[in-house]
Amino acid sequence: MSVAPEVDFQPLAVQLRDGSEVTVRTIRAEDADKLQAAIRALSAESRYTRFFSPLRELPPELLQRATHPDAKGELQLVAVAGSGSEEEIIGGARYGATATDGDCEFAVAVVDEWHGRGLARFLLETLVREARTRGFARMEGHILATNVPMLRLAKRLGFATVESPDGPSVTLVRRDLGTVA
Repeated sequence: MSVAPEVDFQPLAVQLRDGSEVTVRTIRAEDADKLQAAIRALSAESRYTRFFSPLRELPPELLQRATHPDAKGELQLVAVAGSGSEEEIIGGARYGATATDGDCEFAVAVVDEWHGRGLARFLLETLVREARTRGFARMEGHILATNVPMLRLAKRLGFATVESPDGPSVTLVRRDLGTVA
């Protein structure tokens, strides 16, 4: 098995709005079980808003891809609470290069009991900063039109709504990474 080159990202200690502390770091190959547990911990609605399907856990090929991102075009971050054997993944965010040169696409998910604490905002802000640092010019995301909290967050962070090729049920948001929101 080949190992992707390490991504230059130092873990970040984050204090959320409610005072709880989490660490944001890159995903590791050994996080597979913790990642599956986090996905299973999402409510059915949260899983659907993240994956646009009712899956209960990642199929093996997606789990492999998630835990072994290609450092040249992807970044997969996880937010973890606890430490050592008690560490659990409570959120995640990723971007991946698209077919359009200089563009990347993001996705964010936070375990339901951690909603409303500012974690999704921190993760998306971190993705924007890291994508800009790594030379991406634009970031976009596909968000279900019913996912109002994520749409509001994207707007607050400078993403504009553009016409979606997926129809009215999915909103496409996009922002130039040369600007600071």
